[in-house]
Amino acid sequence: MRRLLTATLLASEIASMGIASAADRLIEGDPKSFVRVIIYEDLQCPDCADFRRMLDTQLLPRYASKVAFEHRDFPLAKHAWARRAAVAARYFEEVRPGLGLTWRKYSMANLRQITADTFSDRLAAFAKDNAADPGKAVAALDDTRLAALVEKDFQDGVARGIAKTPTVLVNGQPFIETFSFDDIARAIDSELAR
Repeated sequence: MRRLLTATLLASEIASMGIASAADRLIEGDPKSFVRVIIYEDLQCPDCADFRRMLDTQLLPRYASKVAFEHRDFPLAKHAWARRAAVAARYFEEVRPGLGLTWRKYSMANLRQITADTFSDRLAAFAKDNAADPGKAVAALDDTRLAALVEKDFQDGVARGIAKTPTVLVNGQPFIETFSFDDIARAIDSELAR
């Protein structure tokens, strides 16, 4: 009963904020879980890349069957290509489900090799390597609809008081910028035990 109430309250909060439904979000793990780990991330952020590694090597192996890990875009102005990377992720997810996540992982894994000057070339190469049209991928960077989706996530984060990345919310409990696996695991385990 408590799980149902928590899930109902979360769905109500999402609906009242005008946030896209879970079906419109990029979610890893169990999308129906009452435990939601919302990740505000910048695809050019070194701390986000560290969290991505933690997600892949520790969190998903342990919790993927029982927790929803939901990605939100929060590109910081100080990063030259982060906003374009977020727009590209939206484009790739529309091309083929899961490809947006692959691009997110690629961007974070290649932070040191991608620059503002090489971004479009790296984007086109990624598209080609993943059976997507390189020209359309680069053109998608100017898609105002995709940019608006990224901006919506960003503004949602601003409204929640988010200023740093990654900011991770475990059913609303914040973890900001640098934190350990043990910190996140304790919060998740506590929510799962409710």
